[in-house]
Amino acid sequence: MAAAGPWPELEAALRERRRELSLAGAAVAERVAAGGGQLPEALLALPLLQSLELSGCAALRELGPGVAAALPALHTLVLSRNALGPAGLGSGLGGPLPALRLLDLSGNGLEALPAELGGTGDGAGDAAPAFPQLRSLNLSANRLRELGPGLARAAPQLQELLLSGNRLRALPGGLLPPAGPPAPFPLLSRLDAADNEVAELGADIAALPALKSLDVANNQLRELPAALADCPRLKEANFRGNQLRDKRLEKMVNGCQTKAILEYLRAGGRGKGKTENAREEVRKKKREKQQKKDSGDGEQDEVEEASKLLVKVLHVSENPAPLVVKVSPGVKDVRAFIVCCVLKGVNLKPGNALKRFLTMQTKLHEDICEKRTVATIATHDLQLVKAPLTYDVQPPDELKIMPLGRKEIKAKDLLRQLQLEAEEQRKQKKRQNVSGLHKYLQLLDGKNNYPCLVDAEGAVISFPPITNSEKTKIRKETRDLFLEVTSDTSLQICKDVMDTLILKIAELNRSTLENKEDSGSDVELDALCGPGSLNLPLVVEQVRVVDMDGNLKVLYPSKTDLATVSSLLTVIR
Repeated sequence: MAAAGPWPELEAALRERRRELSLAGAAVAERVAAGGGQLPEALLALPLLQSLELSGCAALRELGPGVAAALPALHTLVLSRNALGPAGLGSGLGGPLPALRLLDLSGNGLEALPAELGGTGDGAGDAAPAFPQLRSLNLSANRLRELGPGLARAAPQLQELLLSGNRLRALPGGLLPPAGPPAPFPLLSRLDAADNEVAELGADIAALPALKSLDVANNQLRELPAALADCPRLKEANFRGNQLRDKRLEKMVNGCQTKAILEYLRAGGRGKGKTENAREEVRKKKREKQQKKDSGDGEQDEVEEASKLLVKVLHVSENPAPLVVKVSPGVKDVRAFIVCCVLKGVNLKPGNALKRFLTMQTKLHEDICEKRTVATIATHDLQLVKAPLTYDVQPPDELKIMPLGRKEIKAKDLLRQLQLEAEEQRKQKKRQNVSGLHKYLQLLDGKNNYPCLVDAEGAVISFPPITNSEKTKIRKETRDLFLEVTSDTSLQICKDVMDTLILKIAELNRSTLENKEDSGSDVELDALCGPGSLNLPLVVEQVRVVDMDGNLKVLYPSKTDLATVSSLLTVIR
C-alpha cells in the first residue's frame, strides 16, 4: 500500500465516519504515483466504508494487499478507467467481501483475472462464496481472452455481467462450470459481450435460466445456436454486426424483434440456410393471416396498425439542406460515439407538454442511459442551431458554455462550481449521495480534454455528459428538434437510445393531441395542429456524421434503425 504524502480526503472520511468515498482528480493521481501506484495505506483505516470509487487514475497500477480484510462493509467498489492491467489485481481483492453488491473494473486493460472473478483457474473449490451478495460485475473494456468457472462459485447471486470490449473468443466458454448441482448463475439476467472476438456462441447458453438480455453485437459469429430458443426468459437479444451465413437470419437480426428470431431458430433455422421446418412455419403464418382476413379479424389488425404511432423518414437525398455533423479525431479518446437526427412536427405548447417532455428525458437518462454512464441525450431547438456543427474536444480551461439556467462559464469552473454545490448539498441534507447534475461529475474524471458540440459561430451548444446550452434551449414554441446522443461505450448504444427517444417523443405528441391539453382553447390547438392531425406523422430527417475529410461515419436513421421500436411505431421510409 502507498504511504507517500498526506491524504486529507481520507483523514476527513475517518474523522466524519463516512460510509462513502470518491477519490478523483490530478492531485489524487500524483499521490498514487508517488506511493508506487498502489492504494494509500490510510484507506485501510476506514472499516465503516461501504462505497469506494477511484476512477480515471492512470497512476493506479495495483491494489496492494489487505483491501478485503480492512473494508469488510464494502457494498460498492468502482475502480474503472485506471491502469490495473495486465494483472494489476494480483491475487484478487485480498479475500472475501461478504457485503459487496457492485464491482466495476471496466477500462483497466486487464488480461488476467483471479479465479473468483472469472479467471481461468479453478478457484477455491468447495470454499464459501467470496462474494455471496455480488449483483453486478463490470469487466468491460479490458483485454480478457477467456474466462473460467470460478466466478459462478464465488458469486452465486450475480444478476449482471458486463464483458463488452474485450477479446473473448467463445461464450459462455469456460465461464460455466461442469454440469451438476447447483446450477450456475441462477439469477443472471443480463449478459453483455458486445465488441469482442466471439466466434462461437455455445448451446450451453441455455443453462442460464434467468437470462433476459443478451448482447453479442459486433463479434465474429457465423451462426446462432438453436438452444437460444430454449432460454425461457430471453426477451432482448442483440446479434447485430455479425456476418451470419444465413442471410435471411441476418436480415431478421437487423430488423426483427427478439421473439421472431427465437421462433426462427426454434423452427430449425440456425445460420446454415433455410430448412423445410422454417419454410413450413412461414407457410403456416400465411395461412393463419389469410384465415383472419376471411373471418373479419383482418379488419381488426388493420385498425390496430392504423392506431400505431407514425414517423416518416426524410432521406438525405430528398432534403435540400441536410444537416451534417463533422467529428474531429480528438473525440476518439474522450467520448467517441455520436448519433444525431432532426425531428419535425413536435407540439410542446399545450398545458404541461414541455414539462412532460423534460421529465421523459430525465427518465431515459436514469433508465436506458444508466444514469448517463453509457449514453447522454441532448435536445435542441432546431431553429436556434447554427449549422454546420462540429463534434470536438477542448481543454477544460478553454471550453466555454452557457449552461441551462446559468451564465457563460469555463468548463473547469463549472465543474468546480458543481462540486462545491454537491458538497454543500451533501452537508445540508446529511447524506452521502447527491442529485441533479452533481452525480455525473465523476464521468469526466481524468480527462485532459472535454467533448463538446460546436456550432457554426464557434459557440458550444452541448457539453456531454454534463449539460447543453441555454442558447439552443427548447421552449413551448419549439416545433422542430435537433436530437443528439453521445456515448463512450458503443455506437449501437447511441442508436438504441435514439430509437427509444423518438418513440417516447411520438408517444408524448400523440398524448398531447388526443387530450388537447389546455393551452388556451381547443380552437387554438386545432388551428395549430389541423384537423386529422392525430394521424400526421412526425418527420425524422437523416443526419450524416462525417470525419473532417467528409467521409461518412454514421447515418441516422438508416434502413435498420428504429427496428427496436417497430412494434409500437410505423416507420414510413
